[in-house]
Amino acid sequence: MPLLPTSAHHPLSCAAGVSLHANLDTALREAGDQARAQLGAGSAADLAVVFVSADYGPAARPALDGLSDLLGVRAVVATTAEGVLAGSTEYESGPAVAVWLARLPGAVVEPFALEYSPHADGGTFIGWPRALSGGWPEGAGVLLLADPFSFPVDAFLARMAEDHPGVPIIGGMASGGPLPGSNSLVANSHLSDCGAVGVVIGGGVRIRPVVSQGCRPIGTPMVITRSEENVIVELGGRPALERLREVYGQLSDADRQLVRSSLHLGRVASEYQDRFQRGDFLVRNVVGADPDSGVIAVGDLVRTGQTVQFHVRDAASAHEDLQFLLSRGSDGAGPAGALVFTCNGRGTRLFPEPHHDARCVQDCLGPIATAGFFAQGEIGPIGKHNCLHGFTASIAIFESATDAPPA
Repeated sequence: MPLLPTSAHHPLSCAAGVSLHANLDTALREAGDQARAQLGAGSAADLAVVFVSADYGPAARPALDGLSDLLGVRAVVATTAEGVLAGSTEYESGPAVAVWLARLPGAVVEPFALEYSPHADGGTFIGWPRALSGGWPEGAGVLLLADPFSFPVDAFLARMAEDHPGVPIIGGMASGGPLPGSNSLVANSHLSDCGAVGVVIGGGVRIRPVVSQGCRPIGTPMVITRSEENVIVELGGRPALERLREVYGQLSDADRQLVRSSLHLGRVASEYQDRFQRGDFLVRNVVGADPDSGVIAVGDLVRTGQTVQFHVRDAASAHEDLQFLLSRGSDGAGPAGALVFTCNGRGTRLFPEPHHDARCVQDCLGPIATAGFFAQGEIGPIGKHNCLHGFTASIAIFESATDAPPA
């Protein structure tokens, strides 16, 4: 079956509906009706993305089983979640459903449901649509919703880097259930408690990723001159901890406190740049340091020759980072909508006021149709490399491929 684009006879448009009704069947209908009313008259939506809060409990699975028929959209993906967002509001607790609809003119839209089959050679990801076997659409991007207990996202991202280099993957890990089998994932008529679901989108619509890791750089970039696995032995030819102490000595009292409580290290995603700024670093936790040997351990593999920079994270840094990245690259005709995959450690667990990420998207890009959920891990590219993150807001911004600014 060949790849068939959607109709090009209507403009790119998105809409988001939300319902807090205690009955999930009713909530899905209400949120869907609200989104359809916002989308307005014209052809049907080409894509529906639905987020259902975990407060509905066991009622979620039977209600989601009929979701595709209820919405009547050609491509539907959904997940259960710890909390959801719609518009400028975040619903961190209580029953809530967000339904996001989009008309995607001239786009190829292929939903999928994947399972991981382990074997001696490293495993296989099964379930790609047959239509994609002849090649992926131009300018393709992937939305991915995955179960954290059964789907090895790091292995999937590595496989995608080999098979489809440069294709951005944006999404999040389902957060609705605390145990294996307690999450629900939907791709059209497929309902599962494991694996991953998503959609490949290309052609006339572009997905522009914005990945805010919520950190602020301190000091200056340095090159790793000696390392062992996840341990940095030397930076710029001197013991790593000695270099950190130099940076620490130049900081304000407030930043010194952040170093003591939330120190991170960012490694440059692409070395082929004259200078580095926010969005160029993949940030990972500093997990320990040895004052005797002077080494620093980080939560990732590192190698000699990489450029790195220390970072800190707090609410103010996370706000500044998200605002800066959303505002950068927004000089096209304007986005029609966005999907937000924000960490369940953000929200009021990080910021002093509720609704931070949802409101920041509206302030910087809006008013646009926005929906999303609080994830147990966020997926998005740093440079051209797709990564699994924590404490991050990973955002998929929908733009016309002809109007969007250069990547």
